Amino acid sequence: MENLLSKINNPTDLRKLPENQLPQLAQELRNFIIDIISKKEGHLGASLGVVELTIALHYVFNTPEDLLVWDVGHQAYGHKILTERRDIFHTNRALHGISGFPRREESEYDAFGVGHSSTSISAALGMALASQLKGEVDKQHIAVIGDASIASGMAFEGLNHTGVTDANLLVILNDNAIGIDPSIGALKNYLTSVKEGKNPKQNNIIKSLNFDYSGPIDGHDLPKLLSELERLKKVKGPKFLHVITTKGKGLQLAEEDQVKYHAPGKFDAETGKIHPKDESHLPPKFQDVFGHTLVELAGKNEKIIGITPAMPTGSSMKYMMEAFPKRAFDVGIAEQHAVTLAAGMATQGMVVFCNIYSTFLQRAYDQVIHDVALQNLPVIFCLDRAGLVGEDGATHHGVFDIAYLNCIPNLIIAAPKDEVELRNLMFTASEGLNHPIAIRYPRGRGENVDWQQPFEKIEIGKITQLQKGTKVAVLSTGTIGNNVTKALAETENSSLFSHYHFPFVKPLDIKEISKIIDSHDYIITVEDGVITGGFGEQINSIVVRQHLQKPIKNLGISDSFIEHGTVFELQQICKIDVTNLIQLFNTFQHD
Repeated sequence: MENLLSKINNPTDLRKLPENQLPQLAQELRNFIIDIISKKEGHLGASLGVVELTIALHYVFNTPEDLLVWDVGHQAYGHKILTERRDIFHTNRALHGISGFPRREESEYDAFGVGHSSTSISAALGMALASQLKGEVDKQHIAVIGDASIASGMAFEGLNHTGVTDANLLVILNDNAIGIDPSIGALKNYLTSVKEGKNPKQNNIIKSLNFDYSGPIDGHDLPKLLSELERLKKVKGPKFLHVITTKGKGLQLAEEDQVKYHAPGKFDAETGKIHPKDESHLPPKFQDVFGHTLVELAGKNEKIIGITPAMPTGSSMKYMMEAFPKRAFDVGIAEQHAVTLAAGMATQGMVVFCNIYSTFLQRAYDQVIHDVALQNLPVIFCLDRAGLVGEDGATHHGVFDIAYLNCIPNLIIAAPKDEVELRNLMFTASEGLNHPIAIRYPRGRGENVDWQQPFEKIEIGKITQLQKGTKVAVLSTGTIGNNVTKALAETENSSLFSHYHFPFVKPLDIKEISKIIDSHDYIITVEDGVITGGFGEQINSIVVRQHLQKPIKNLGISDSFIEHGTVFELQQICKIDVTNLIQLFNTFQHD
């Protein structure tokens, strides 16, 4: 049988195929995705679930002139392959390769850059209204959003606005009842009732928002998809198509375990079996240290609560949800709600651990300031994926948190250097602080196999001296300090260097820092966050205010967005890896 996909370079080629060949193309596209991701890793299940929908959209609509916006982007692999990136798809998420998410700079077919959820409706509405103003009356605008993403407040804001316009916008709900973890909430239950043909279908919430609602239809039935999209293309104003899909479609194990196969790592393309890894001898992931420690603390204190916005597996809050289901809450993709919910609980004396990825806390900045810090409520923010996160790239790096949190009054900012210190910071916070605290820690594994040590309270603002030297003071915060330790062990003139670890970025012990600076000739700061507004610049300001007049070098993330690659590769680019630190340290000589 002739291979169709090899001849499809763009949607123009796709539209030349007769409709009866599209099911064959769908199977080839699904196989292509499975083959590449089995070797290169990436987001598998979501893209497998929308193969037919992807083909139908590009077949019916005149992309890129018609504007197609994918929400989040986990499901956009098929889109990328059909839009002039098939031959480079193997570089997906690799250094200097294509992004794992749609990016405007990468392709004219990527109408909007995405990585965080629930933005598609607002963005596509903005495009549709702009087209109206430009007199482009026949231009089509399509937003594809999942059932987990549409529950977010921003998505409802977009729907609410769209309903009072006559914008030519089609919202497609890709309903598979799961995001990364299973969808939750009353809206999920409502959509399930609609799918089952129960009463809500007659009193449809989407219709009440002035959308032309159609569906639900089988998202794997190409003839039905093509027919309905062709019909909707001729309907003016706001339209809403409810499509039912299966995440992981076409790979049995991915259909059966949709959470594991969201991003399964390397696996056998034929069977779907994930290649086993012996990780018993490795240090734990920081997320698991958080998860198990939270359960341990919760077992001793019935006031401890856990909250996560849609990331129980990714953050390891699942352990708390299993052990204490009534005291752990997955609130869905709703970071703003998560923060203010935590604040409300804190007013009633609960000890609330609000676990949010660093990059996602950006979405709830006002709530951190207005609802938590302004009222000085002792919410404990645990910021997973702080620092460079690797292959997910610029949309997911947690490099801004120190800078954007540092200016907020009342807020303590902590950054442990290892698993033991993370445990102790969580313990210290749970014992009762008079202020909110943010504890930032990275993606990936720690340094210690023997990490479950007895709890010890940590003095707020304490600075730890890890090495004593004579000339250069290296000041680091968080786990990047382990790179400093390793580099100093390989440095020729290591005795010149003192190394100080800062478990706390805020508050800073200005008196102690002044002593450190005064007793050394040169200062180096190292962090895995942005330099602008970060830890190093706080040290710089102390030098200026105390009139200490010492040369300082700040190492960290420069004033630019860092792309995707392995964490090691990105640390090299930022010159905060061990090798670059050794080279820098070796430039210092004995007097």
